[in-house]
Amino acid sequence: MRTDMNFSAKKMFFIDLLITIIGVLFDQFTKHLAVLRLKDQAPVSLIPGALELRYLENRGAAFGILQNQKIFFVLMTSLILLACIYALWRMPAARKYTMLHILGAILMAGALGNFFDRIRLDYVVDFIYISLIDFPIFNVADIYVTFVCAAGLCLAFFGHFEEKDFDFLKRRKPDSKKEA
Repeated sequence: MRTDMNFSAKKMFFIDLLITIIGVLFDQFTKHLAVLRLKDQAPVSLIPGALELRYLENRGAAFGILQNQKIFFVLMTSLILLACIYALWRMPAARKYTMLHILGAILMAGALGNFFDRIRLDYVVDFIYISLIDFPIFNVADIYVTFVCAAGLCLAFFGHFEEKDFDFLKRRKPDSKKEA
């Protein structure tokens, strides 16, 4: 029950959507710049020997796995987005849940950013390369998802949540009135 709210549930969901939209727009803007400035060009060194901007059309996932599996990615992303929307809609608007709301919205922004690329282009535009450790090329949407995973782990280990704090995710049972 949402009795300890600082915001109304609808207002909090609107804020979640706003964070998601801003995140997607920023991701798509950076990818647009990558296409304009980096495609068919030599890599741009930002920190010599450590960080470059390098254009890549990625038809797979991280580390080049699952190449050309567009249908799989579209289905998985759709499921993730539905789960996020469900959780954010049901999540209380209480201050205790603010970080979870923000993380859910950022996760949706990351998922949607790469989802739109796959639908529109059949690949994801990647352009950030950490050459120091030869890390696979990635993009802003990937940063969002990685950040959410790391922050989620920190909350899981160091947060002040108990199992009952996630009862909002459980299916509600219909009221059954017993007649005598």
